[in-house]
Amino acid sequence: MDQTLLMLPGPTNVSNRVLQAISKNVVNHRSAIFGEILTETSQLMSKVFKTNNQSYLLTGSGTAAMEAAIANILNPNDKVLNVISGKFGERLRDITNVFGGNSVALNIEWGDCAKPEDIKEELEKNEDIRAVTVVHNETSTGVAAPIKKIGKVLKDYDTLYVVDTVSSLGGDHVDVDKYGIDICFTGSQKCLAAPPGMAAVTVSDDGWKVIDNVKSSTYYLDLKKYRKYGVGTPPETPYTPSVTLIYGLYEALKIIEEEGLDARIKRHEKAAKATREAAKALGLKLFPKEEISSATVTAINMPDGMSDSELRGTMRNEYKVELAGGQDHLKGNVFRIGHMGNITYKELAITFSALEMTLKKLGFDVDLGSGVAEVSKVFI
Repeated sequence: MDQTLLMLPGPTNVSNRVLQAISKNVVNHRSAIFGEILTETSQLMSKVFKTNNQSYLLTGSGTAAMEAAIANILNPNDKVLNVISGKFGERLRDITNVFGGNSVALNIEWGDCAKPEDIKEELEKNEDIRAVTVVHNETSTGVAAPIKKIGKVLKDYDTLYVVDTVSSLGGDHVDVDKYGIDICFTGSQKCLAAPPGMAAVTVSDDGWKVIDNVKSSTYYLDLKKYRKYGVGTPPETPYTPSVTLIYGLYEALKIIEEEGLDARIKRHEKAAKATREAAKALGLKLFPKEEISSATVTAINMPDGMSDSELRGTMRNEYKVELAGGQDHLKGNVFRIGHMGNITYKELAITFSALEMTLKKLGFDVDLGSGVAEVSKVFI
């Protein structure tokens, strides 16, 4: 068994409780026993979303939820304002195009985030926008978007607010009902700290009004089917779900409930601050501005004269700590440290101890212990 410490923006480290849960016996997914598990898991998910809306569990990654969110609201040529500030904003644009939508792209420089007034300006120019898509936490750049402020702007427009919280839910502030989010979705393997392979989506009343007037262009991800089967006796999913992964997701959500959502978010914020302070203490430069930096992943510029394979390869091969590299044009220019899920002082201390040794080994001028010391200061 590989004992490498995952310090990625997903998948994240999974607790023994969750691993034990997914090893339980498989039950009939059409049985009352599973219907109870499905109902309880969905209810716990809605609590994390902070919504009175029903949450629906999809067997698939976060991208499956992305596709469900877009495919179910589009008739051919409907306009969608895709806010693009990184890789996953681009993915929502691509999905919009695949399902016949007319993507209106609001392109933001990678490392920055959209301003509410920019979105307002685009809506004034395009009155027939069906939906606005925003990635809350852009893991490709380590930037968090101001989804609460954007929600306030969108209240004045007849458009759906679609928010990707795949890498933020359970680690940053998300309040679906208060922020006016119509369709919100997430994945299991990020801040929720469950194994990869599950996603969840929640839909407002306004969202359902749109969905009910769209001829679905997707079969497996048709949300009307999930709603229909979800109110059955017993509650079911329309197609065979990953029973064991739902066991694991249920246990992960119970852990969140026990910790307390507010306490969990504060822990993520503390881990983010510790990561940024430790990186600066080592003479490293953060990629985005700190005021818009993510609470769940930190993007750091690659030190001059050092390659991605040298830094991340040494971390992985010699010290058993896995970091993430850059994506697209940032590949080789940044590396990323995920601090989401079950991350505590211990994991960050190990990570920065390994990073210090790696930098020293590769000839970078660094004071050993300086990064770990900053982690300690934040957590005291």
